[in-house]
Amino acid sequence: MLKEKYNQYSFVLDRTARRVKQFAQSSFNANGIDLTVDQWSVLKTLYEQEDLTHKDLADRCGKDQPTLTRIVDLLIKKGTVMRVEHPTDRRCLHVQLTELGKEQVHNLAPLVKDFRMKAWENLSEEDFEHFTRILNTIYKNLETV
Repeated sequence: MLKEKYNQYSFVLDRTARRVKQFAQSSFNANGIDLTVDQWSVLKTLYEQEDLTHKDLADRCGKDQPTLTRIVDLLIKKGTVMRVEHPTDRRCLHVQLTELGKEQVHNLAPLVKDFRMKAWENLSEEDFEHFTRILNTIYKNLETV
């Protein structure tokens, strides 16, 4: 019986994560934002931490390195990010926002925040506290995996 409940919770968690991402993407599309949710995640992460290696950026965005490389390549074509050689290690490339990328994140952040607030409607402060505690516990349980 306990295993069935865990399977049910996992299903609900996966289903909800997919719905959040689908809602965000449809909101981007409806508002003429020429980005995917994953591209936005990379831009926002670089806005918050200006200069990251591919590996660090992949870790912070929860992406594997080949997937991140494809995302960065697309963002370079859009003119929002650039790769920069490390000053002392030519093998190491850093990813940085261009001025256009900084401007785009600055302009889109309030709109994206509004999209995300839709998911939090009808939840109390206590709901947020429980939700955060539970998700952090799940995350920590899987850190060594």
